Amino acid sequence: MTVYLVGAGPGDPDLLTVRAARLLQQADVVIHDRLVGTGVLDLVPPRTLLVDVGKRPGGPRRAQADLNALLLHYAAHYEAVVRLKGGDPYVFGRGAEETRALLDAGHRTEVVPGLSSATAAAAAAGIPLTHRGLSNGFTVVTATSAHDAAGVDWLSLAQIDHTLVVLMGVRLAPHIATALIAGGRSPDEPAAVIGSATTACQQVQRTTLGRLGQVQIPAPATIVIGDVASFEGLPVWHGDHLTVHHGSTRHGALGGTA
Repeated sequence: MTVYLVGAGPGDPDLLTVRAARLLQQADVVIHDRLVGTGVLDLVPPRTLLVDVGKRPGGPRRAQADLNALLLHYAAHYEAVVRLKGGDPYVFGRGAEETRALLDAGHRTEVVPGLSSATAAAAAAGIPLTHRGLSNGFTVVTATSAHDAAGVDWLSLAQIDHTLVVLMGVRLAPHIATALIAGGRSPDEPAAVIGSATTACQQVQRTTLGRLGQVQIPAPATIVIGDVASFEGLPVWHGDHLTVHHGSTRHGALGGTA
């Protein structure tokens, strides 16, 4: 008996790893989060038991201990269990907590990495997180902490001099912008919000930090803050085809590569 913690990627099933796609075909049970793309779930055979453990917006949050107990239950009764998580299991997915619970209970466990929206969303929007002359690095943070939805140290994050990527931050966008500006970042700094990245519902809105709170894109969305957010001239994902963004932004397609 084996439990596989599998990264489902940012949404499009073509972005699954080959191993992830194969395990979905072979699983007896697939326990999945809400943010796993429907196209990914369509790859699961009809014979396989699908268990949805995702939290719905406004609904009660399932305790991690309850999720761990559920995993242990299915691990004890089925040969091949896939725990399917959006993005990568170990990037703000509590994958390590679930892995530890399984290992402590004596279950064989394997982690299958996935493509995180932390990088995939920006690429799908035609935004390079790093680029020579604009940004030599990036920091990824979730907008919610374990104890307080607004408990992230935004003042410290305001001091970084490269790209900031914020996950799960749409609801807190006004607070994020106010805190970063209070910490010294310019309200004119470029920003972008990418919703439902790599799916047919993808939306991209380029803005500034000062206007970030006015963006009306529903979750799930990724926020990119920094000069690279105004980059133009790169392909943008539109479902089954690409277009090139040519907005009126501060930076054009600069020479050199990241």
